[in-house]
Amino acid sequence: MPNMTNDEIVKGAARIIKQQGLALLDCAERLQRGGENADSYRKAIYHLFRACDQGGKIIVTGVGKSGKVGEKLVATLQSTGSCAVFLHPTEALHGDLGIVQPDDAVIAISYSGNTDELIRILPSLRSRGVTIIGLCGNKHSQLVKESDAWLDGYIKNESCAYIPAPTTSTTLAMAVGDSVAVTLMQLRGFTPQHFALNHPGGALGRKLLLKVKDVMYNVADVPTVTTSTPMDQVLSESTRFKCGTVLVLDDDEDVESTNSGIIDDNNSNRKVIGIVTKEVIRSALQQFRAQLFQLVAADLMTTDIVTCLPDDMACETKRLIEERNGDEESLGALPVIDKTNRLKGVVLLEDLA
Repeated sequence: MPNMTNDEIVKGAARIIKQQGLALLDCAERLQRGGENADSYRKAIYHLFRACDQGGKIIVTGVGKSGKVGEKLVATLQSTGSCAVFLHPTEALHGDLGIVQPDDAVIAISYSGNTDELIRILPSLRSRGVTIIGLCGNKHSQLVKESDAWLDGYIKNESCAYIPAPTTSTTLAMAVGDSVAVTLMQLRGFTPQHFALNHPGGALGRKLLLKVKDVMYNVADVPTVTTSTPMDQVLSESTRFKCGTVLVLDDDEDVESTNSGIIDDNNSNRKVIGIVTKEVIRSALQQFRAQLFQLVAADLMTTDIVTCLPDDMACETKRLIEERNGDEESLGALPVIDKTNRLKGVVLLEDLA
């Protein structure tokens, strides 16, 4: 059985989280005060930006937990538009230094700043003419002395009082690394669209890349009628598509009408002038009952319609539908038109997510 009560477990967890949060705030305050910390941070950003701008890459290195922090930093840099790789110091000592090129910049992570494996590769890095940035908790360490700039990673204490396992120090190192990655992203003009291109398989990438034309139904699949189409045919058309929505197109004397409303092959030449949703049909059935079949499409259609273009972003189109209706059920589909208001298809709200 654990020697802590439930209350002690929760309070202990909260204390550790607060302690790590305070370490982040302390670091931010030191940076905001200006002076040596701020000057060195700006210098580090300048060197890293220049490396990326000149076609070089950012090489991150570290041992142990610092190495794990470095691997995470590399992943963040890559996803935010900076070319970055991880180089383990031990592997570097046995041939992998060949990856280092003169236009590169190195971020070396070590809380003590005196990690032997890391210090041993610094002369070789320097001989290749690269810039070295030290992310370190000790500004008087060997790493800082050998670096062109220093990123402040100092903490007062680790989270564990009795065993100095890397906890608060690694949290701060990751936060500082994130600040570097985001700052470089902003300096390089990295946009949400660029981010999406690096994440095509994830939800974020889908949201930022997906266009209406990628998920729309073609015009031949769309239930359509004209303003004069009898209501029994409107009802029949509404059952042909899963969302129950029928589009009303303009009357065209050059196109022959059929029992179903409009010849499918010519729908792409028609303009959308209204829409009849399943909610409107349901309400009309309750209101008119048998007299409903004396009506035509023009009697029920809504002319104040929301439309979209094939190249519109899916996420923006979804937002327009939700803002217009207040809830996602009131309008399940949207007409897709070209710039002359001619029908190109229909897109379902459920496919825009």
